[in-house]
Amino acid sequence: MPCRIHIPVFFPTWTGDDEDRTKRRSTTIDTPIPTRGKGRRSMDPHANLADEIRKLESDIRKQGDVVRAKKAQKKDGLVEQDDVDQCIEQLKQLKLRFDEKLKEFESTGTKMDGGKETFRAQMTNLLERRLFYIPSFKIYGGVAGLYDFGPPGCAVKQNLIAYWRQHFVLTEAMLEIECPSVTPEVVLRASGHVDKFTDLMVNDVVTGDCHRADHLLKDVLDRQIHNPLTDPEVAKEMKEVLARVDEYDDQELGELLKKYDVKAPETGHALSDPYPFNLMFATSIGPAGNLKGYLRPETAQGMFVNFRDLLYFNGGKLPFAAAQIGQAYRNEIAPRAGLLRVREFTLAEIEHFVIPDRKNHPKFGQVKELSFQLYPRAEQLGEAKETVIMSIEEAVRKGIIANETLAYFIARTYLFLTAVGINPQRLRFRQHLQHEMAHYACDCWDAEVECSYGWIECVGLADRSAYDLTAHAQKSKVELSAFEKYDKPRQVEVVTIAPNKPQVGKQFKKDAGIIMEALAAMEDKDALALGESLKSQGKATLKICSTGQEFELTESMVSIKLETKTLQGRNVVPSVIEPSFGIGRILYCMFEHAFYLREGDEQRAVLRFSPVVAPIKCTIFPLMQDSKFDAYLDPVCRALTEAGLSNKVDTTGVSIGKRYARTDELGVPFAVTVDYQTLEDGTVTLRERDTCVQVRMPSLEVATVVRKLVDAKLVWKDVQARYPAQMTAN
Repeated sequence: MPCRIHIPVFFPTWTGDDEDRTKRRSTTIDTPIPTRGKGRRSMDPHANLADEIRKLESDIRKQGDVVRAKKAQKKDGLVEQDDVDQCIEQLKQLKLRFDEKLKEFESTGTKMDGGKETFRAQMTNLLERRLFYIPSFKIYGGVAGLYDFGPPGCAVKQNLIAYWRQHFVLTEAMLEIECPSVTPEVVLRASGHVDKFTDLMVNDVVTGDCHRADHLLKDVLDRQIHNPLTDPEVAKEMKEVLARVDEYDDQELGELLKKYDVKAPETGHALSDPYPFNLMFATSIGPAGNLKGYLRPETAQGMFVNFRDLLYFNGGKLPFAAAQIGQAYRNEIAPRAGLLRVREFTLAEIEHFVIPDRKNHPKFGQVKELSFQLYPRAEQLGEAKETVIMSIEEAVRKGIIANETLAYFIARTYLFLTAVGINPQRLRFRQHLQHEMAHYACDCWDAEVECSYGWIECVGLADRSAYDLTAHAQKSKVELSAFEKYDKPRQVEVVTIAPNKPQVGKQFKKDAGIIMEALAAMEDKDALALGESLKSQGKATLKICSTGQEFELTESMVSIKLETKTLQGRNVVPSVIEPSFGIGRILYCMFEHAFYLREGDEQRAVLRFSPVVAPIKCTIFPLMQDSKFDAYLDPVCRALTEAGLSNKVDTTGVSIGKRYARTDELGVPFAVTVDYQTLEDGTVTLRERDTCVQVRMPSLEVATVVRKLVDAKLVWKDVQARYPAQMTAN
């Protein structure tokens, strides 16, 4: 049986230390202020305060009624003024207690949310100070949604991409290509991006400032849901709206913005009605400006339009996978949350082409026993909103994941993300609800990572059926299919449609081309029905669905027959399994999962990078600034470099402890120190970043050991078991 677990929300404060976080109580994410049965009390002080405030508000209303009644009785001479004054005093005391509790609630809330804000501020300060990434064009004030990567940021990003290439492209023998970012309009019109790649936008009616409509609604609803004065029934309704916010059209979203009195956040002004805004950057190709184009919003289209050439390169065989790593561009309405929502970003995408009715995978057995957090549709729509821990094999067997190939890539994605430093306890795979999926999609999942902004989609994994190749084939008039050869010839019934082109052309003139296309594209059952009408009545009506036109054909204009043929194979339009990785989002979540403060020294920040992605694998220190150590520094540095390990020699005059702290901030996993004992016996110390434990080993063995540690062929405990410990300062 699968194990059910709560989606964690941790309090009272947010930290980067996963061990601390897992010791704290968790609750369901959809119920930050839970309602409880009589006699039960939450362990969450924030929720308890909310209950007290709601009760005090009710008591104030009741006491107000009592005061009004006493005043009326006093007017009629039924009670004394002292009785009225006593009731007024009780009302004042209730109001004072209400104000105190409200301030306490706001203070508690600030601490809770401020924990995340403080954590994020500390981490961002480190990342910018150590030049992992900074706002682009900083000296000119910067541009929202654009960032520059500095030396360590570039190194981490390139290491992440290199490991992605090794994990997917090399291991799965994928065909990697590189296509231009500038894309002609016709390509993106065929793919649907020109018409449908939009978000709903609203304007401040006074200033004209632009805002993304669904984000404004989310922010307002989120605040109201957490407001202790919000009626529980109203809060429940708001949660239901929040759960469906992505599926509303412009009219429905506009009505909700009015219903919840959503205003422009900076000014409080009224908002315009929502309207679609296309997220692609438009451009013109060539000096005349006649050829319209766009900066690509994804890399996938380049792989689809090159399908025929890739198929030929692969010997005409299916299945095969294409891969591409490159920049993509989206003109976000209101970029925010750092690297999570930007206007230029790096994607690493895979298009796995497979025969539609054969989606099993030869390597499925290698991953079928993997178990991790899945969040299927049924659990999302259920009352508990819980993830399930389930094996990939069980998920396929129960039909939760549509097929083996999609499940295989989900499992491989899990292995990739955890290998680069994503905490598996804060990683889940969420299945798209039906309304989230395109009509042609078979099944879609997102790899979501929990960070201080909530659950963030970092990887999309979709079975897109044959939609993309079919759309491009129809638009380009180029067949994008593969020939599947049968094991032995088959006798099959084939519908043949043979139009009399001269007669059709003479009768319908300029519309003849449309008729020919419609006949060629007819499904077999529709063609047979048309043929039956022609045979029985001598004529039949052909309706063009795309234009609504109708044409009357006669029996002499087209011949439709059902024939038996011997076929050696068939032409198939492949289905596509598409894993799409947002490199920037994965990077940001890696940063959050890696960041923590040394216990007992909150001034010492550490980035706990996996060695495979660390920007520098090893630093080399002389214990002191002494020329005697120089003879040992260069050989160690050279050996590390020859082993393919990035390294840095730090000969600054600061203390060894400060140099360790400096490399910890860069996430360097290992540090070598050349000391006075090195001069005696040629040994050096090797320090591991997270434990701060050091061992002593021959300097000639350092490069080999570090290489094995980075490649995960050794773990630190193996090194400790082999070499003597060195007792020294951290």
